[in-house]
Amino acid sequence: MNWTVKYLDEAWEDLDSLDRSPKKLVLKAIEKVKANPLPTTEGGLGKPLGNKGGNDLTGFLKIKLRSEGIRVVYKVVRQEDKMLVIVIGARADEEVYDIARQRIIKYNL
Repeated sequence: MNWTVKYLDEAWEDLDSLDRSPKKLVLKAIEKVKANPLPTTEGGLGKPLGNKGGNDLTGFLKIKLRSEGIRVVYKVVRQEDKMLVIVIGARADEEVYDIARQRIIKYNL
């Protein structure tokens, strides 16, 4: 299946704010996961999220770039074969998950 990647405007800004080297790694990771962004429970490459730091992110997935300390939170939109990137940011103190929750509410995802 051929999945497309879409970014919330804020997620695009998150990506733009990264230095060149981490940005390349994030784009490479997104490109890899794009091949099969479904949850690992369905044979895909996305790691399911649940309740993270009091934020219910059930139904959303993450990409972990452990060496960079960066997380990408996204949602699979199956009927459109789309991978919607919600946030790209540092894992520090679960902040990325707080931001994800705020954007999910803002865009009624």
